[in-house]
Amino acid sequence: MASIKQVQITFDCAEPERVARFWCAVLGYQAPPPPEGFASWDAYNDAQPAEKRDRWFWCTDPTGVGPRLYFQKVSEGKVVKNRVHLDVRAGTGLVGDERLAALKAERDRLVALGAVHLYTQYADGEEESCITMQDVEGNEFCLD
Repeated sequence: MASIKQVQITFDCAEPERVARFWCAVLGYQAPPPPEGFASWDAYNDAQPAEKRDRWFWCTDPTGVGPRLYFQKVSEGKVVKNRVHLDVRAGTGLVGDERLAALKAERDRLVALGAVHLYTQYADGEEESCITMQDVEGNEFCLD
């Protein structure tokens, strides 16, 4: 049996491009260029029938290491807590006050991008602390 080499993480959302661009800024990912023949994504969307505008968007890790993120428009809104969420590893390799300072700095950067800080969890020795947040459409994620 062959092993899986890559995965894609898919987000259901109301505004795919908006959510994708938020995650690009969070993770340093890159949005794709507009489709051939279009100068921008706005021009591409304007050329589509109304029901097909802003239906999907995606972004990738420029190093090729991280998974592709795909965003698809759905009609229903988010109702309950995510069953799957992303952990953004902002404090990797740091301990104690240095780790907490790095997490808080990243929290502040993401709030400026439109994220919402929900709460901070402190655990043994603070090495396992994490900050729970929401993206621009209310999807939970953690900084750890």
